[in-house]
Amino acid sequence: MTDITIINAQSIVTMDDTRRELAGCDIRISNGVITEIGPNLPRSGTVVNAEYCVVTPGLVNTHHHLYQTLTRAVPGGQDALLFGWLQTLYPIWARFGPDEMRVSAQVGLAELALSGCTLSSDHLYLYPNGARLEDTIDAARSVGLRFHPTRGAMSIGVSAGGLPPDDLVEAEAAILNDCIRVIDAFHDPAEGSMCRVGIAPCSPFSVSRELMRDAALLARDKGVMLHTHLAENDEDIAYSLEKFGCRPGQYAQDLGWTGDDVWHAHCVKLDISEIDLFARTRTGVAHCPCSNCRLGSGIAPVRAMRDAGVTVGLGVDGSASNDAGNLVSEARLSMLLQRVANGADAMSAREALEIATRGGADVLGRPDCGRIAVGKRADIAIWDVSGIESAGSWDPAALLLAGPTRVKHLLVDGRAVVTDGQIATLDLPALIAEQNMLSMQLME
Repeated sequence: MTDITIINAQSIVTMDDTRRELAGCDIRISNGVITEIGPNLPRSGTVVNAEYCVVTPGLVNTHHHLYQTLTRAVPGGQDALLFGWLQTLYPIWARFGPDEMRVSAQVGLAELALSGCTLSSDHLYLYPNGARLEDTIDAARSVGLRFHPTRGAMSIGVSAGGLPPDDLVEAEAAILNDCIRVIDAFHDPAEGSMCRVGIAPCSPFSVSRELMRDAALLARDKGVMLHTHLAENDEDIAYSLEKFGCRPGQYAQDLGWTGDDVWHAHCVKLDISEIDLFARTRTGVAHCPCSNCRLGSGIAPVRAMRDAGVTVGLGVDGSASNDAGNLVSEARLSMLLQRVANGADAMSAREALEIATRGGADVLGRPDCGRIAVGKRADIAIWDVSGIESAGSWDPAALLLAGPTRVKHLLVDGRAVVTDGQIATLDLPALIAEQNMLSMQLME
């Protein structure tokens, strides 16, 4: 692998253990690892000029449904709450197959890359018409992002009292067997891994308690992480109280779904006791502010979570409930919502950026990512702050207050994924044309 030297950075926001910010420094990279940081380093290999740029760790996306990129702004779901939104979209998703899964994932990952994301999880919980998890894994390889797909599932259809249609659910034995298959085939636990696989039953209202418990046992046996949706909105809380006789936090704890190998999406409606439970057990949270706004779910108590010691990362959620996949914009919205809820001093631009980088890496169990430090992976975003978005800014490193939302250069494991603001790994116009064709077919 070619060595790389990033030179002349205006500012390096390291997110290292002491949160250093360095001016006028260079970064040397070898074999995908950061080997040296400092002023006037010897130039070797490929030289990337970061003059007039702020350099940050690559952003980390902790919750997505990449298949939904094909179903943005669907009219019947534009103004619906969560359950009604799902019921509008389930019949459309039932028509998907491997091509739809692959193309949608490629587009979604390319969009994330352009917003500075180097590591993304994905929660794929439906597998119609021969679709498989590897459709998304192949997509991530083609784009070049570090990937943490999760083998999701739904097992309780509408005829059994669940929300999804019966043709989108699977038998629970088949779900567990396929979890074993994809872990054995694709999960790489090594430091610097480009692909780790998790287990992710969709939600408490689409799988049984038995599957949740069995999934937790299997994940611990295989040494992989667990992920699901939890406490997303008031309907979610009401369902848990009615069906399980407890709040979502207690439900998760009873079934083995707390610990540093677990992260839950949304958690908008966690109460104080549940926040304390997550802090004590080091259970992670994927905060998805735009989706929570779009679906009217509420403002997640991120300030209270962070103050209690909960590990929090950011997620864009699926593009059918966000309509975009821009992670730096998501970080800005997270900051603004905490200020709306708690005051203008509730969250700084730098803390929100920390959640989007180091925080997300920690949620996904990746201390090798999310920070710029010697020995860490070379997942690096370079932001041009010489443009109109930053004009007049007294603090260019405060990117979320006044800065670009599209990255200039993006390196993943020392490889160029974005160069001069363009995806370096794909024919993006051809990919967009393919996605548009598939979308038109789904509308027919």
